[in-house]
Amino acid sequence: MQQNTMASSKGVGVISRSKGGDIALSLAAFVQGVEAVLWINGCSANVGIPLYYKNRQILSPLMFNFSKVIPTESGANIIKYAVEDPLAEENEGSVVPIERANGHFLFVASEDDLNWDSKGYLDDMVERLKRHGKKNFESITYPAAGHLLEPPYGPHCPSALHGMLRFPVVWGGEPKAHAAAELHLWKKMQDFLLAHLSCSAAQTQSK
Repeated sequence: MQQNTMASSKGVGVISRSKGGDIALSLAAFVQGVEAVLWINGCSANVGIPLYYKNRQILSPLMFNFSKVIPTESGANIIKYAVEDPLAEENEGSVVPIERANGHFLFVASEDDLNWDSKGYLDDMVERLKRHGKKNFESITYPAAGHLLEPPYGPHCPSALHGMLRFPVVWGGEPKAHAAAELHLWKKMQDFLLAHLSCSAAQTQSK
């Protein structure tokens, strides 16, 4: 991507959400040239499957305990409490070492995320980066927003088929507050990427 003429010579940015969040963190930690990572309602650990890089496993998977899935009357399930604790000793090999990253992070967490504990993961990453003397991050939380923070002005999606687990899940979020969070985040996303990626004036014009 850095060889593309549209890319900044300084580095590239990654926008991620949900499972994509831990992939983006891993890119920042292990791959050169990732200058900015926007992490939205992701996890601080590698979820679901082992992660390999250069023909070797670099992170073990953080797994689910399906006995903790909560069914609802709608037929969709709350899976927030089924994800194993990344801070437990047996899961330390799944935690992404973001303290190795040189790029910048914007962590975004919804406090009514019913997919998993995004706010808890955000707090852990902020504390860990501070402990390592890092200042390359900022964070935003939205108290009544749900998991699926998307570009603004779309309909609120309270539940859907989960892409990894293949059964319907509840995403959370109060519709009005969720919509307001999407509107606020859209501007913050642009400001963050423009601040940390070098772009020409012609490239910053909205279409």
